[in-house]
Amino acid sequence: PTLLIGSSLVATCTVSPDFHLKAEDLYWTLNGRRLPAASYAALGPTTLSVALARLNGSRQQSGDNLVCHSRDGGILAGSCLYVGLPPEKPVNITCWSKNMKDLTCKWAPGTEGETFLHTNYTLKYKLRWYGRDNTCQEYHTAGPYSCHIPKDLALFTPYEIWVEASNRLGVAVSDVVMLDILDVVTTDPPSDVHVSRVGDLEDQLSVRWSSPPALKDFLFQAKYQIQYRVEDSSEWKVVDDVGNQTSCRLAGLRPGTVYFVQVRCNPFGIYGSKKAGIWSDWSNPTAASTPRSERVAGGCDPKGGEQNTTLRRELKQFFGWVKKHAYGCSNLGIKLYDQWRVWLQKSHKTRNQVGKEPFALLFPWRGGVGGAG
Repeated sequence: PTLLIGSSLVATCTVSPDFHLKAEDLYWTLNGRRLPAASYAALGPTTLSVALARLNGSRQQSGDNLVCHSRDGGILAGSCLYVGLPPEKPVNITCWSKNMKDLTCKWAPGTEGETFLHTNYTLKYKLRWYGRDNTCQEYHTAGPYSCHIPKDLALFTPYEIWVEASNRLGVAVSDVVMLDILDVVTTDPPSDVHVSRVGDLEDQLSVRWSSPPALKDFLFQAKYQIQYRVEDSSEWKVVDDVGNQTSCRLAGLRPGTVYFVQVRCNPFGIYGSKKAGIWSDWSNPTAASTPRSERVAGGCDPKGGEQNTTLRRELKQFFGWVKKHAYGCSNLGIKLYDQWRVWLQKSHKTRNQVGKEPFALLFPWRGGVGGAG
């Protein structure tokens, strides 16, 4: 029998007189566990019943084993009980196409999820305006509730996609999802990711990569994201403003530190599609280290110390301005910033004179000089 959770059941076991057994010689087990005698009732000299009330969901999808035994443990009769719930309507269908060559979809089994019964899920699809229903064949390719369609897909025509769930207690059908393959394209991660130092700049690294090779023959654009972390940390920082360029400079890093960097791609505008694609997986991590900071010991002139304190404060303000306006991959004043950093680290002589010429160069609005920085 197949029953809803919470149902009750009475089972009977009648023994042939040839066995020379009486009702008091019998007992019942459920999944190997002996049921209490209080649940038994003798309905005749050779018939013993058992009452099961408020049944819970089956402990195994192949059914719960209800067995009648003789006093010595021998099996006289038995049955499989299926106790559970009908399937709920599958929800949250999402699909993606790897390089426009296939389609993979996944879904959730419903708000409750567990039915305690073996439930079959079938993904079906068809072209929106014509064509017959098709059934997906390759299941569990991207998780327990997923299916993969490897070929024979049409472009420029939307599909209708839905999932049917069925078990011993009923059938449930999801809402129909409509999609165009061109709108759900994802691709391989960017290849040839290289991370390198930027000269002697102690707080920057340069990142370069190549577009996904599988999409080079298609008309499309791409946008990229970078994430990076310090070697001894698990927290990634994401750079969102990379755009469609295939290089980027990370600024504001720690000197003398190893960083791991990853890049991913989102193809969009394929053959004129107006929807964004789906982010690829991240590339394999690539590591590089920033140069160590080289501090030049200065003199002990008190006046020079006061000047250095003022200079340090102004430099801190300048760094804050640069990080705010040139963070990530922006090219805003980056060449001027590079020249100034190299000069600061290498030229001790010029460093002591920074209060005059360099600030006239870096801050042209000081001293009445106009123009953009």
